[in-house]
Amino acid sequence: MSPFKISWKSIWSKPLSSGLNIMLIAFGTGILTILLLASTQIEEKLNNNSKDIDLVVGAKGSPLQLILSSIYYIDFPTGNIPLKDANELSHNPFVKRATPLALGDNYNGVRIVGTDSNFISLYGLKLQSGKFWNADLEATIGINVAKEQNLKVGDTFFGAHGLTENKDLHKDHAYKVAGILAPQGNVTDNLILTNIASVWKMHEEEMENGKGKTEDVEQSEIPTFREENEDREITSLLIQYRSPMSVVMFPRMVNQGTNLQSASPAMESTRLFSLIGVGVDTLQWFAILIMLIAAISVFVNLYNSLKERSYDLAIMRTLGASRTKLFVIVILEGLILTIAGTFVGIALGHFALVLIAHYQESSQAKLTGMIFITSEVYLLLAGLAIGIFASIIPAMQAYRSNISKILAKN
Repeated sequence: MSPFKISWKSIWSKPLSSGLNIMLIAFGTGILTILLLASTQIEEKLNNNSKDIDLVVGAKGSPLQLILSSIYYIDFPTGNIPLKDANELSHNPFVKRATPLALGDNYNGVRIVGTDSNFISLYGLKLQSGKFWNADLEATIGINVAKEQNLKVGDTFFGAHGLTENKDLHKDHAYKVAGILAPQGNVTDNLILTNIASVWKMHEEEMENGKGKTEDVEQSEIPTFREENEDREITSLLIQYRSPMSVVMFPRMVNQGTNLQSASPAMESTRLFSLIGVGVDTLQWFAILIMLIAAISVFVNLYNSLKERSYDLAIMRTLGASRTKLFVIVILEGLILTIAGTFVGIALGHFALVLIAHYQESSQAKLTGMIFITSEVYLLLAGLAIGIFASIIPAMQAYRSNISKILAKN
């Protein structure tokens, strides 16, 4: 009979203790799997969404809130800023590109973002079908929006006031889907994009020029400040610097010389990770502690099992089994327990993240358990290490066992 079959039968001769060991290892591995998957996805989302954005300018308030609302779209804006001030900043010598954002509406929880063609260049957007928004009340939607909301080119929908609820509908004006974006792998997959004039139109009775027609807004730049736009506001500006000198000069100029505030995505993302990191580190150490307890439990289980089966092992030696075979049998028992627990834990971690994602309200921060990352290989290696660590001493005792003494006692 092979060592593997002997080890398997030995394990199932004590199902309660073996099952407890497997569940302890699975619990610790499951927590580590969730933390690995969540932290990897969050970091990836933060990097992808803030790529090429050097600074965000918005209303005074929390810098982190400004970043979360203007780049990740998972918080409420700090307020609005005057269009006049936005235009002045966009033409500053330190600024290479300024992308305006006008927020305030949603469609079934999907945020409607008023912006211009700079947004297309900033994120390198490409179309899957249709065209980019060009006129008022035209919208180009992300690929996930098209799938989840069952929208296609030519369809119409009504936006609602607010960023999460679909109650206060703007029934006087319907958006028309002009195009659908190709998958981008960033926040734009879950956005509805339109021009700024459309967002303004939703929040007022009329927006008419002297001839009684809606004023068209150029898509190539922020709507220029004019007397009729004196009271217009936008939510924020996404800034790209023109030169390294801008990093030092421009934020200070905004914070000290205007009533606006600037926030660095890199600094605020680091701050966010530092806040999250405390809890993540605590859970990681908790999971590692559980796995160490499991390793000790496997060791005790194998040690006691060795005492109970010493006579059986001695008989195996008399029937021709070598010391090495007994050593391998005990090592295999530890490995089977820990590897089984590790696989169960990884599977449970993925399943738990799928459940968490199902109940997440924000599509921008949505996680998934349907991916596998290379770091999970280290969990399997950790399972192997725990199995060897827990079984090495019992295996050495089996290797050094005195057959004559054991048979004489029995």
